Amino acid sequence: MSTATIQHKTNRSANFTMRIEPQKKNSLELLYKGLGITLADAVNIFFEKSLNVGGIPFDLRMDNYNRETFEAMKEALDIEAGTIKAKRYKNVDELFADNDAEISTEEDE
Repeated sequence: MSTATIQHKTNRSANFTMRIEPQKKNSLELLYKGLGITLADAVNIFFEKSLNVGGIPFDLRMDNYNRETFEAMKEALDIEAGTIKAKRYKNVDELFADNDAEISTEEDE
């Protein structure tokens, strides 16, 4: 008969500090917010996956949107957060007129 030793896992954690460019950090936070996770969650997922596969994993990703799409997604998140007010229209003609005026202004710039 053999005797098994039971090891108790503790829920201790260690701090991990790294430097990153502020703009890159903001962009990553926005990207991961769209996935429903935090930057710290993403780093932990990366580390856990690295341990599971025994190397650097690259299978957790999202489409790389162009600047215009990325700005539209940021605007949608700002509207949702209440930091900017959403535009409202009485009818579709009013929406199209505003859109045409915005396009005309952008072309003049």
